[in-house]
This record gives sequence, structure tokens and C-alpha cells, in this order.
Amino acid sequence: MDYYDGNTVTALWNYAQNYAMSDNNYDTTYGPSTPGAINLVSGQTYGGEVVDSTTGKVMADSAVVASENSNDLGTDISVDPYFDDCSKVGDRLEMTGQNVGSLLNAKNVTWVWFQGGFGATTAATNTTPAQCDAEHEDISGEEVADYSAHHDPFQYYASTANPHHTPPASEAEVGHNGPANHQYDLSYFYSSIKDGNLPSVSFVKQAEYQDGHAGYSDPLDEQTGIVNLVNSIEQSKYWDNTAIVITYDDSDGWYDHQAPPNVNSSSDPAVDALDGTGQCGSTSRAPLAGEEDRCGYGPRLPLLVISPYAKDNYVNHSVTDQTSVLAFIQQNWNLGTIAGSFSQEAGSLDPFFDFNRRSADRVILSPKTGAVLKD
Repeated sequence: MDYYDGNTVTALWNYAQNYAMSDNNYDTTYGPSTPGAINLVSGQTYGGEVVDSTTGKVMADSAVVASENSNDLGTDISVDPYFDDCSKVGDRLEMTGQNVGSLLNAKNVTWVWFQGGFGATTAATNTTPAQCDAEHEDISGEEVADYSAHHDPFQYYASTANPHHTPPASEAEVGHNGPANHQYDLSYFYSSIKDGNLPSVSFVKQAEYQDGHAGYSDPLDEQTGIVNLVNSIEQSKYWDNTAIVITYDDSDGWYDHQAPPNVNSSSDPAVDALDGTGQCGSTSRAPLAGEEDRCGYGPRLPLLVISPYAKDNYVNHSVTDQTSVLAFIQQNWNLGTIAGSFSQEAGSLDPFFDFNRRSADRVILSPKTGAVLKD
């Protein structure tokens, strides 16, 4: 039970004072990182099936997916992706259906997922999987593994996965179809922005030591990762046409005093125990798309919008969730929607912006201290 203020997370404090933030943003559903990451890119955690990583056979496992139908499809709880050599051995999760990557491909919009540690340290062969063993030393001197497979939502879908962590044929491939299938190591973000090759839509997940996860990522390491990323964009040619959204895949168990609103119900006595055994939200309201175990919203999460068109020192009080980011992308590129997606219910990010004028200046911060260097 703790809070960090501007004395510790100085960069986030300075970004909030100079750009736009929310005090009413939530995890789309209750749950850990995997459902949050999948909600970010599809808003649809139903349609998962458990696959034995050794045999490749689909199987029932209520610890991985809930409310399974006769085809063993159900709602994701949490486990590593099936389409990833660097996932843990054992039961893995495959997601069916579409994600925003599929929609962007259909519209020929360039897009990427950059993640720290995604690059294989040992390449796959015909008989052995790739290995992702890169590590970084955190601020306390502990060695922390860079890559977390269950943090990459696109690895759960056959259509957007890069199972062997194959690198792109060249930097020019970044954002386009190719061997890497839009999944890249974080280093390609910095080379792409330096060389003027950044795609239209970029998702960025830091290496574990900088991803803000309680237990292995110190807030000062997290701050360094965020500031380096934002500074690189602000100092590039892309700044004038960019919106940066900083948010999280779950609450990591950090305490928050504000209860979330119930926007989607569920009545599965085997899983749900909110508002009474076997009830989540109103029993008079059917769950979205008729799919159980997607109770939400979950705990409140930070959300910051950094852009030359972000409102200055602005706090948005309207309700938003993880799929508000997805809805913004769908709206901006006219992508259409995904069946059963929470993005159809999501609050808009439009109030964070004033697109009629540039409201905010570049605010360059120190990666080490978070202090303003130049504005």
C-alpha cells in the first residue's frame, strides 16, 4: 500500500503538469497483465484456447481460460502465448479472432510492436527454439530478464505472431509485412526514429527492469525508460504529428481507493465473486456479446497523453479504459470494429486534445532525475 509523488516519479509529475492526464481510467477487466495486454489490442479476451506446448493439442484447462464452450474456447485468465519460442513450457494460450494488427494490415497502415528483449539471444534452428535470455541490471544492482512473453499480446494470435523472434530482413521492413511480422526488439524503435522510418502506429513495451512492474522494476528505472522514449520522439521529425499515450496493462496490486464502475456483467459462480458469489455487476444486464468472465471495469490505472495537441495541464474526468486507446486507433484510421470488443463501449480520448491548435510545447526531461531540461 503506497503512493509515489513528484519527489520520486518526477518525470510523470512533469508530464502531467505540461500535458493531459486522466483520473478516471481503468483496467478493462479484472485480471493480471495478459488480459490487459490483449484488451489493449483487441478488447476481446474471449476466444482463447489452451494448447499443450509439447504435443500441440488443444485441451481444457480452467486455470487458463474460463467458461469454455464445446470447442474448448473461453475467456483468457493468464498464461504465456502459444506462438512464442520464449514462452514457458507447459500449457499455453492461443487467441482466435482479430486484433488491431489485423485491422491495420487490412487498411495497409504501417504498425509495430516493439518490446525490450524481444530479439533472440540464440536463433531458432530446425530442431531447437529461439532463446531470449538478455538481461539488464536494475538500479539496485539486480539482474532482471528483459523479455516477458505474456506481455506481448500479438504473440497470442497466429496472424500477428513472430514465434521464432525472427529479425526483420532490414530496417526498411519495420512496420511492413516481412519475416518479423511486425514484432521487433525495442532497439528497432530507436534506430527507426533516428533514421526517419517510424511506422504510423507503434506499441512500445519496455524491458522488464523498466516496465514499472511491482517486484522487479523500480520507479526510477521506469522513469528512465519513459523519458528516453518520449525525448526521442519530441526531438524527432515526428513530434508535430504524434500522440503518445502512456498507460499500464494492470494495477500490479497497487492500492487505490477508488472503486471502478461496473460496465460489463458476468454470472459465472466458478470464477466471479464480486458483489456476491457468482455475480459481477447487474444480473439484469447481459454480458457483452453474451460472453462470461469479462467482468469490468477493473482497477484504476494511470493514463497520460503527450502531444503538441494535448491540452496543457489538463485532467480528464470522464470514464476511459484500456480499450479507449484501441478505439482511438480504430477511429483515426477508420479500421472498423472487432466482434464483442470493449472498444465499442469505450470512452473517447478526444477530450484530451485540442486539434484546432497546438496547445503544448516540447518538454525535454532528464532521464535520470525527471527534471525539465528545456521547454
